[in-house]
Amino acid sequence: MTLSTFGDIKLFAGSGCPELAHRIANYIGIPVSPWDIVEFPNENLLVRLLGSVRGQDVYIIQSHARPVHRNMMEMLIAIDCLKRDSAGRITAVVPYMAYSQSDKKVEPRVPITARLLADMIEVAGADRWMTVDLHAGQIQGFYKIPGDSLTASYLLTDYLRLKELDAVVVTPDLGFAKQGRNFAAQLDLPLAFVEKRRQGNTRGREALSLIGNVTDMDVIIVDDLVDTAGSIEQAVNLVKMKGAHDVYVAFTHPILSDPATTRLRNLPIKEIITTDTVPIPPQKMLPNMTILSVANLLGEVILRTHEGRSVGELFNE
Repeated sequence: MTLSTFGDIKLFAGSGCPELAHRIANYIGIPVSPWDIVEFPNENLLVRLLGSVRGQDVYIIQSHARPVHRNMMEMLIAIDCLKRDSAGRITAVVPYMAYSQSDKKVEPRVPITARLLADMIEVAGADRWMTVDLHAGQIQGFYKIPGDSLTASYLLTDYLRLKELDAVVVTPDLGFAKQGRNFAAQLDLPLAFVEKRRQGNTRGREALSLIGNVTDMDVIIVDDLVDTAGSIEQAVNLVKMKGAHDVYVAFTHPILSDPATTRLRNLPIKEIITTDTVPIPPQKMLPNMTILSVANLLGEVILRTHEGRSVGELFNE
């Protein structure tokens, strides 16, 4: 084991994913460090450490779950708090990174909010960052500090491989084609794409065609996140219309904004496979939903970062 140039690992759990933070702590074998997070009547936040972090290797585990902006601000205030207590190194561990869909200007006079968020994390005082399945890989270039952009695809494919499905992997749009190709390669399965095209001058999109064959095959629809489930609804209906048998849906981030739960409940989906990067409220859990934990993945990467060992070796890179 390589000795870290920093002190001991300190883990702090933000309000965005406390259960996941404790699972990570259990994997590493250390407790979550205590702190107080106070919200005043005017909605201002205070983070108060209950022990020193001077010279320590600190990891803040905070997913940008709802309420998104409160959790983002809590993370930034916490980073500032740790910096002012002379932490040796601060890593922002963000299982789900908000605004990762705002990575470029898609029309005039709009912001690039993913870049703004990267700047805020750096200015707050983080030395490193870590996240899972960025919606747009180029966001990595927005950071001047080092970081780890991880993927949960191995968790999903390992689980699906056990089912020994004779299936076709389908991406719900062409924007996810590269990731879908990697997913299909890991499972050694064929790939198909749902083609979408904007209709006239409206913002809505409609699934028009399927590139590939799913007739008399099971289908695995893959994506990085599901928000309102509109794209998933279109994809499921299209592959069923094309003669698919059982449909599985696999994705990393269960954002599940309304009416996602209603849509997923009413679709002919055999199983929904996702992860715990975002906590799912009990009222949004469905009987056919399987939740895989990214805790061991993040815990192992934290250990390797602390010890100065390769993270790429985890993925044979």
